[in-house]
Amino acid sequence: MAHINLLPWRERLREERKREFFTILVGVVIISAGVLFLVDRYFNGEIDIQISRNDFLRAEIVILDERVTEINQLRQQKEDIRSRMNVITNLQGTRPVIVRIFDELVNTLPDGVYYESLVRVDNTISIEGIAESYAKITELLRRLDDSEWFQESDLDDISAVDASNESLSEAFTFTLSLSLQLVSQQEEV
Repeated sequence: MAHINLLPWRERLREERKREFFTILVGVVIISAGVLFLVDRYFNGEIDIQISRNDFLRAEIVILDERVTEINQLRQQKEDIRSRMNVITNLQGTRPVIVRIFDELVNTLPDGVYYESLVRVDNTISIEGIAESYAKITELLRRLDDSEWFQESDLDDISAVDASNESLSEAFTFTLSLSLQLVSQQEEV
């Protein structure tokens, strides 16, 4: 019995352990590949979900940008309408002023003085007219200065009318300018 050979048994055990090792190794590689595949699918799925969320957000941002543009256009239209309404309100508010100006011009006009033209630019009125005498022009200027609607009346030019007009033997043409002093509606009432 001294001659028992254990080499084949050890070799078989070694071969069996090698097969088990390679089987386990192949199993681990297959499981690792499966786990990697599942992890890859999971992260790719998450990336796809995030990409779809980002696309949705971009689409919503485009819609909101259009709405913001529309809101800005509406605000601009609102401001335009508001400015037009202010102009109309100002015109409506100053409409009686024109009548009062003409009424005051008539009230301050002495006998023997005639207006030929009236030009209003902003708050300045330029008047050209004819007067029977220099004293009538002086009286007109005094009345204009006393008026609460006019201020700073200034006689720009005065000249005698040529003698070819027989109806006005001693007449003067004049040009004057004056500033409006708009009386507010509360003071007027």
